[in-house]
Amino acid sequence: MGTEQTLPILDLNDFVRGDAGQRAAFVSTLRETAHGVGFFYLRGFGLDEVQARALFGVSRAFFELPQADKDALRMSNSPHFRGYTREGDEITRGEKDWREQIDIGAERAVLPLGPDDPAWKRLQGPNQWPDGLPEFRLRVLDIQAHLTLAGQQLLRALALALGQPVDRFDEAFAGTPVQHIKLIRYPGQEQVRSAQGVGAHKDSGCLTFVLQDVQPGLQVYYQDRWIDAPPLPGTVVVNLGEVLEILSNGYLRATLHRVVSPPAGTDRLSLAFFLSPRLDAALPELPLPPELARQARGVERDPRNVLVPHTGLNLLKGRLRSHADVARRFYADVLAREGIVLPEDAGAYN
Repeated sequence: MGTEQTLPILDLNDFVRGDAGQRAAFVSTLRETAHGVGFFYLRGFGLDEVQARALFGVSRAFFELPQADKDALRMSNSPHFRGYTREGDEITRGEKDWREQIDIGAERAVLPLGPDDPAWKRLQGPNQWPDGLPEFRLRVLDIQAHLTLAGQQLLRALALALGQPVDRFDEAFAGTPVQHIKLIRYPGQEQVRSAQGVGAHKDSGCLTFVLQDVQPGLQVYYQDRWIDAPPLPGTVVVNLGEVLEILSNGYLRATLHRVVSPPAGTDRLSLAFFLSPRLDAALPELPLPPELARQARGVERDPRNVLVPHTGLNLLKGRLRSHADVARRFYADVLAREGIVLPEDAGAYN
């Protein structure tokens, strides 16, 4: 079980609009938090409660569509890992996640591919959108733009927190950063079924923003215990991904987290937004100041999740292990070359 909420609360306005003292205090708190728990609540991220309620309204409308309409958008249609996933068809650490979701990325054209091009170039491409819900597309792309801007501002603060020039991350995120949204519904579960809404994992990108509706369930693993991160009006939960762990040689640490299924008779809605550098960005380690370098813990070595210092490669490995149906259909060559074995019952539609 988790404990009551103890995550810090930061206000991005202190950095973006504050005076020199407020900016310095924000950077200092961010450094301490990002080196420690790696999770925090953020105010001033560019979305008010009216916009949040409207977003969850269109999210609810999508999940209430007939199952056949949602299945028409299933992710197994897309080599770019875009589209709808049923409950139990995504895998985390070898176990089924009991959630349904739709994955949406930046709306971009497919990259031209030659026979010798790397497989990660297949990740870019168009989305699948539901017919008859025009507001859905507008709301989702609007929040994508808001959270991208907030992420870019937060990256500038993180650069300063790591003793770097304020624009250290600008080039890697210029032009076509990876922008990835998951709209998620967690159905309530009886005790006899798995409580895994989504299993314990780290995010493979750079920054994650989680906007929650009213039902709790998000938990963070820190200092050998699970900490609850319940919904807090006017905030978004932010956590660091594996990209920042690699760049900082573990001074920043991507933190394990999970979602516990809500009780039977309820459900939980959330939006997760993942911001990463361009697909082609390599991730050389940053030259940290000596006082920070001494505190760097090194990149965590987990044989189940080997971190790769390249955006496209690191994102692709996560997608392949989570979405077996897409992997089998569009990445059979990669599975064979890398010797990847997928669960036999993952990603099968009934």
